[in-house]
Amino acid sequence: MPRIKKVAVTGSTGLIGTALVAQLRSDGYQVLKLVRRPPRSADEVSWDPIKGEIDLKSLEDVDAVFHLAGAGVGDKRWTAAYRSEILNSRLLGTTTIANACEQLQPEVFISASAIGYYGETGNREVAEVDRGGDDFLSIVCREWEAVANLAPSVRTIKLRTGLVLDPTGGALGRMIPLFKFGLGGKLGSGKQWWSWITLHDQIRAMIFLMNSQIEGAVNIATPNPVTNKEFTAALAHALKRPAFFPAPAFALRASLGGFSSEILGSKKILPKVLLDNGFEFDYPFVSNALTALVE
Repeated sequence: MPRIKKVAVTGSTGLIGTALVAQLRSDGYQVLKLVRRPPRSADEVSWDPIKGEIDLKSLEDVDAVFHLAGAGVGDKRWTAAYRSEILNSRLLGTTTIANACEQLQPEVFISASAIGYYGETGNREVAEVDRGGDDFLSIVCREWEAVANLAPSVRTIKLRTGLVLDPTGGALGRMIPLFKFGLGGKLGSGKQWWSWITLHDQIRAMIFLMNSQIEGAVNIATPNPVTNKEFTAALAHALKRPAFFPAPAFALRASLGGFSSEILGSKKILPKVLLDNGFEFDYPFVSNALTALVE
């Protein structure tokens, strides 16, 4: 396989995208960021995912494309309008970038997805070959991945990402202040499984996949999922704070609406493809990960 030198990234200002761009540049790759406005610098390329427009000429020699853009599932209450925005932002954006990849023919197209694909798994461990669920996010992920396949002649990877841990954002970024004030605790029963990965290992896995010959769906989570009760206990221990204040399920449903199903639901995911291909996690266990992240 030819060596990858130039990489294009959508969603480059999000938690994962920002870290990915920084690491790629640190590793010596040339990075182009796709933006939904006129470019302001030589490393920006304009696109309009809703209209299906993209500056192909500026992307002619890219070797890899990461597509991370999409409306955040935890950013707003799931009204009917926002459900449509969650789905359409993924379908339209992914269709635009996949069609561009089919014309550009990069070495690899890596498109975001999520472990929401599997729906509620209870205590059952699932890997990439297992069936998807039938709830809202499962349907979103299934349709999202389907349009990622619109570049059939390009090696395509769908990243089924779990809970990404970093103190600067995401779920952990929201939880840390509460725990620091002694207001943290388990969510609901605490028995639900959380499949997680540090942002550090998330980026390492993405670059590993880019430079591999792997294709298809890949679970991006450590091989050691934990229950929410175990997670919150580990976070409290890392912060040297108590975890006495559980959040009742009814309160989470009232405050979060439909997204509460993702917090209270159970997803026990195993990263079989990564493990089978020799990827090694720097932070495979939640206690060590959280201690490192909150220091």
